[in-house]
Amino acid sequence: MKAVMTVIGADCIGIVAQVSTLLAKMNVNILDMSQTIMEGLFTMTMLVDTEKSEHKLEDIRGALDAKGAEMGLKIRIQRADIFTAMHRI
Repeated sequence: MKAVMTVIGADCIGIVAQVSTLLAKMNVNILDMSQTIMEGLFTMTMLVDTEKSEHKLEDIRGALDAKGAEMGLKIRIQRADIFTAMHRI
């Protein structure tokens, strides 16, 4: 299953490294990624594939929530088909 992730928060060293390391540990593949920093605000959007992960989306979401809280970030993930349907309207 493909999912869309967003990461938003104050810029700091290691955001990409820590988020991508967590995804790798959960066997989630990053298919595409875009990031930018606007006046100290870090934003990143990722398209990920959870097909080979043994974790359910809720487990991945929980791990990302914990990482976000640890780093002072808002990390969101949702199924790509739902994301696409919501933004098609």
